[in-house]
This record gives sequence, C-alpha cells and structure tokens, in this order.
Amino acid sequence: MSRRDRHGFRADGFTLIEVLVALVIVAVGMSALMGALSSSAKTVAYMQDKTFAEWVALNQIASVRIALQKGQIPATGNTTGDIELGSRTWHWRQEVVDSQVPGIRRIDVKVRPKDLKAGEDDSWYVTVSGITGNGLAAPGTGPVMSAAGTTGPQVPGGTNSPGTNPGTSLNNGTGNGTQGGSGSGNSGNTGSGNTTTPPGTTRQ
Repeated sequence: MSRRDRHGFRADGFTLIEVLVALVIVAVGMSALMGALSSSAKTVAYMQDKTFAEWVALNQIASVRIALQKGQIPATGNTTGDIELGSRTWHWRQEVVDSQVPGIRRIDVKVRPKDLKAGEDDSWYVTVSGITGNGLAAPGTGPVMSAAGTTGPQVPGGTNSPGTNPGTSLNNGTGNGTQGGSGSGNSGNTGSGNTTTPPGTTRQ
C-alpha cells in the first residue's frame, strides 16, 4: 500500500500489522491442510489393517473346515491365537456355536492387532462368520431346477433327474396331428417313423 512520509515522498510497502495478518491466514490454512492430509493417511492405514484382519479371519475359518474329517462337525466353544501377516502380529478369537439347522454350526472369528490393548469384547477390527458341519450337501449333489420348473436329485453326468422333466418329443413318422392336441388326427407318436429325443429331454 502507498503512503507518504512527512517529507511528502511516496513510499510503497506493507505495514507490520498487514504482514502479521497475512502470516496468520497462511498458518491457519496450512494447519487445516496438514490436518486433512494426516486424517487421510490414517484412514488409508486403517483400511489396510482392516483388510489384513479380514484375511486372517477367512484363513482361520478355512483352516477349521479343512481340519474336519468327512461327516465331522467342530466342537462348540471359544479359541484364541496369534498369527503373523503383513509384517504384523494379529490376535484372533474364534467362537463356534450351534445354528438353528441340525448338523450345522456357525463359526465367528474376530481379529485385531496384538499390540492393541483392549478388553475381550472391544476394538476388534473385523468379525467374519462362516458355517460348517455334516448337514451341508457335497458339491454337485444338491437338488437342481429342471426345465419344467420341478426339482429333483442331482444325477451324475446329467442336469436333471429322470421323470421330472416331461421334455419334448420329435417325430419323424408319417402320423398327423400334434402330441397332446385336441384336434383331429392321430398322435404324432404313432407314426411309422423313428422318434428322436434331443439331448437333455425325457422320452414320453
């Protein structure tokens, strides 16, 4: 800003108060910016730790399932342990409880960093649940939906059970009319030709 001294000469510049006000504004702005950057860095670190904790929980559930013999179910109760992952030690707590379905039990695994001091029910990063037991069908043996909308047991090498899918029949004979029709003529299945059934359909 321009001012004139006592001799009448013009002097350009800022006063000390103006400089101090400008410095205060810059300091406040920089403080807010550093706070936002610090908060963002902490959020990224927390999300990374949470991802590692979820991996630990999933690995623990998979380990329980692999250790079971055919037809065996895990014992109910609580189990704790520590494991190394991502250059950090993680503390996990596993709880196996009965479900509402006979033969199936639920596995709840909670994970947090080992160096995090907290109570037994506090500060867990993730809680992952899974199910296991002898009430689960083996892969490929469950009921399937047929083309007619009915269900039946899985047949090895097939996609539906016999008798559950009426399917369609193709007639290469000389009979007239359509199968199941109410019009005149003979059924197409009574012709003198051969009846061909497409793959995946049931012969009528």
